[in-house]
Amino acid sequence: MTTAVVSGGRWAGRARGLALRLWAVPVVVALWETAARSVESVYFPPPSAILARLRELWFSGPPARLFLSDAALADFLPSLGHLFGGWALACLGGISLGVAIGRSRTLAGYVDPLIEFGRAIPPPTLIPLFIVLFKADTRMQLATIVYGVIWPVLVNSVDGARYVDRLHIETARVFGLSRGELLFRVILPAAAPKIFAGLRLSLSLALILMVVAELVGSATSGIGYELIYTQQNFDLPGMWGTIALLGVLGFLLNSSFLVVERRTLAWHRRAGRRS
Repeated sequence: MTTAVVSGGRWAGRARGLALRLWAVPVVVALWETAARSVESVYFPPPSAILARLRELWFSGPPARLFLSDAALADFLPSLGHLFGGWALACLGGISLGVAIGRSRTLAGYVDPLIEFGRAIPPPTLIPLFIVLFKADTRMQLATIVYGVIWPVLVNSVDGARYVDRLHIETARVFGLSRGELLFRVILPAAAPKIFAGLRLSLSLALILMVVAELVGSATSGIGYELIYTQQNFDLPGMWGTIALLGVLGFLLNSSFLVVERRTLAWHRRAGRRS
């Protein structure tokens, strides 16, 4: 009984905190609705019209499919596949290279200028090159996402691995840890907060670059394709609804990642409080 009461009180507290953080959303929506109806511009429909069109386009399916329409299934799955596929490849490459560079002064001296040069190039400017190399298909979209997403992961992994406490390294060597044990039991846990900061930033960039790649390439499905399709057919409520959908998707991705990050790095916060 006591456990249930404590759990209920905890969830109630979280619900109140969420309500306090989101109080501005209905206020902004109400102001937007009032302003749009007073202006009566076809280019700025009210939120009520946008939500109605959003439901018609994306959430008019049967309950068994979580109300997702046929168009939503055709567009969501390719877009999410590109997003998570490109993000996963960039994270794997960024963490691996970043840790290697962070632990080797010699390697860092060679590649640091290349990193600074590469991260300064905006990913959309390389889309014509990716189209020539990979054609305007899934490979081009993945290449765009990977190129833009890898830099925050790589830079944060380099910093995290480079500044591991020397005392931890020396202690591990005294206890005879192998290179693999040193990497997975000392270096990666110590660098994890920095790495997760890069992963979180890269997830937001992956969403942006997913849409950019679908807008520029000759995609026939995806959220970016739906955005262009509604704009070209003067379906402005549908266009605004797709934009709102991207905002909600970004919010959900960030919130989900924060939950994973808090649970994964809970030990780090406890260690910080003890110290």
